[in-house]
Amino acid sequence: MRSLLDPSSVQGIAMRGDWFVFMIAGTAVGIVVYAAIAWCLIAYRQRGTRNAEQFSGNTALELLYVAVPLLMVVGLFIFTALLERNIDRVDAHPAYRIAVTAFRWSWRFAYRGSAVESAGTPAEPPTLYLPLDRTTQIDLTSADVTHSFWIPDFLFKRDAIPGMTNTFDLTPTRTGTFPARCAQFCGLDHARMTFVLRVVPDEVFQRYLASGGRATP
Repeated sequence: MRSLLDPSSVQGIAMRGDWFVFMIAGTAVGIVVYAAIAWCLIAYRQRGTRNAEQFSGNTALELLYVAVPLLMVVGLFIFTALLERNIDRVDAHPAYRIAVTAFRWSWRFAYRGSAVESAGTPAEPPTLYLPLDRTTQIDLTSADVTHSFWIPDFLFKRDAIPGMTNTFDLTPTRTGTFPARCAQFCGLDHARMTFVLRVVPDEVFQRYLASGGRATP
């Protein structure tokens, strides 16, 4: 629940707004629907042997319950499309770039502009390091089948597709260690295809790169 209410990335905070709008809209629709049901049960219940009043149609009401849901759907679509376009926009000059390669059943991280590269196994998941409050551009791909790069605490997920590079930005807002995993079923050891994300201060991240990965934060 914390990842929804208090995500740990700039992108997740933006996505949280979309979730809240949908939850508010869904709650409003639920209240109206159940209120209408309750009103019908009370106003049109059968009294004694007398039949309830019947009517064949109400043009104004029919137009209303077609127009209102249509306007809601269009509004929610436009709001989400604009928000996701902003999230998907990549910085022309990111602070760092990391190539992430998914493979059955682990991950490889190559830090652009340095000699640092790490990979893991299902038994020994690798660690991805990111700097706090700095934009890091991720170039994500797959070496075999479709996988999914998912960091729950960041409210962020992207597919890793063979033969295609999916590029996006991540900007952490708090330091710490966060679990991450593949969210796309990819075979025998899918459940063990995990990695650890560690967000560290920028100066610590720079020392990690400068040491060739030996100065582990």
